[in-house]
Amino acid sequence: MIRELRVGLAEGNVGTADGRVSALLVPALGTHRATVTLGHGAGAGMTHRSMEAIAEAFADVGIATLRYNFPFKEQGRSRVDAQAVSTATVAAALDCARGESPGPHLLGGHSYGGRMASHAVVDHGLDVAGLVFCSFPLHTPAKPGTKRAEHLDGIAAPMLFLSGTRDGMAQPELLNDVATRIGATVNWLDTADHGYKVLKRTRTRTDGVFEEMAHYASAWLDAVLPA
Repeated sequence: MIRELRVGLAEGNVGTADGRVSALLVPALGTHRATVTLGHGAGAGMTHRSMEAIAEAFADVGIATLRYNFPFKEQGRSRVDAQAVSTATVAAALDCARGESPGPHLLGGHSYGGRMASHAVVDHGLDVAGLVFCSFPLHTPAKPGTKRAEHLDGIAAPMLFLSGTRDGMAQPELLNDVATRIGATVNWLDTADHGYKVLKRTRTRTDGVFEEMAHYASAWLDAVLPA
């Protein structure tokens, strides 16, 4: 059962007409283990099929999700918001999740949404049980580097990276180096690209990519949040 919510944002922090953005809560199926507040990428909103598929797969392993729109997507604009607006949105969405779904509470998102979640933890001092990065955009395809991950050193919470082996925005050697430096976990999604498209002929796993993501997230939870 999906619950439609509205996330209230502090006046002056966002450009939405009524200071609110949309959100969708998908409760865990069976035993609740955690709730993750998930932000979308720069190119698609919270209702994109990949965001929906992640939420459904996570629900199957006991992880509830609260997806939300950033103001630019709520207003139908193509250009992303300023970082201050985006991080304020993340913080407000987390507050909404805390009031609507049981903890422990995690933060994360796809691509841009995950990156802004990490900045929100640093910029707003958010206290979360962990972060889940789905296709973290470590660099642009044309300029490999790790500058976008420098702020992650300031995060004490456990971190999980779920990245495709064909993701052009996260070269494996670079992301592995970052993960080693900050003590994070990386799980590589078999033949997936940045948008979770897989090569069916060469993929060795028999499950789907979103089920694969949920499997890794479940095992990570077992390690960082033992019962």
